[in-house]
Amino acid sequence: MLSRIAESLFWIGRYLERAEDTSRLLEVHLTLLLEDPVVDEEATSEVLLRVMGIDGEASPDHQTVLQLLGWDETSMHSMVAAFYGARESARRSRETVALEMWEAINTTWNMMRGNRLQHVPANRACQLLRERCAVVGGIADNSMTHDEGWQYMMLGRSLERVDMTSRIIESAAYNADSPYAWTQTLRACGAHHAFIRTYRGAATDAQAAEFLLLDRMFPRSVLVSLQAAEEALASLEATTGGRRVGLTGEALRALGRARAELEFGSLEETMAHLPERMSRLQRTCSAVNDAVSDHYFDGAGASVWRAGVR
Repeated sequence: MLSRIAESLFWIGRYLERAEDTSRLLEVHLTLLLEDPVVDEEATSEVLLRVMGIDGEASPDHQTVLQLLGWDETSMHSMVAAFYGARESARRSRETVALEMWEAINTTWNMMRGNRLQHVPANRACQLLRERCAVVGGIADNSMTHDEGWQYMMLGRSLERVDMTSRIIESAAYNADSPYAWTQTLRACGAHHAFIRTYRGAATDAQAAEFLLLDRMFPRSVLVSLQAAEEALASLEATTGGRRVGLTGEALRALGRARAELEFGSLEETMAHLPERMSRLQRTCSAVNDAVSDHYFDGAGASVWRAGVR
């Protein structure tokens, strides 16, 4: 597969996941401000922006957060900018992307371009973007051949999911004083219903973190996402002339180390150093992204629009 097409598919996966997860995080942040009357809006907003890689905002409020993470097309961290990145990547790979998928992406972009989402209630705008990302993902699943190109897209999606879930968990760790912090975190990851069904009632913060990090049956857990990224990379190695014995490459080694540390490490130790562990996962995702780009894309996609690469 041409490295240009491969990189575009990889970034479609990343951008769609980033747009969806940012919309989840933004909606949950607004809900937390409404449900917890004693929460410090400025401090909570600062934590959220810092976790998302935005520093230096003086006295941020929910309107600042909405602009930077929601509507601003020029902000590399906003959900609208992330979706635009998916649209540009799809445009570059039109010969591979199915017509139905391209139409779904382009229609969604036309729905939100020009600050149109600002005229919709914030929670409805987040829900709308999340639903449209699910539509695009479903069309891709049912219209694309699950070949090499599909593996690139799944690799991008899984890698971004690890990165974003770790940021959401890190945000909860910083807001641990709020009684709603972990409930809202579960909702931000789309895990609240699954968590309640699993634990059947009240549960501790440690159990919520364990579910998001280690549950083998929840598709958005960090462990499942790391495994999915490993499987996609292993499949790509097999189709691109990789060794028959063992798995090589810095990207696979980094993912394997992160998964092993998470899977076989102590939950108590992880909880004791949760922000640091989540930051380490984010650095792993960045290192894997660089290794994949160097090995598979050969610098061919330098012109790909990469908003918000952290």
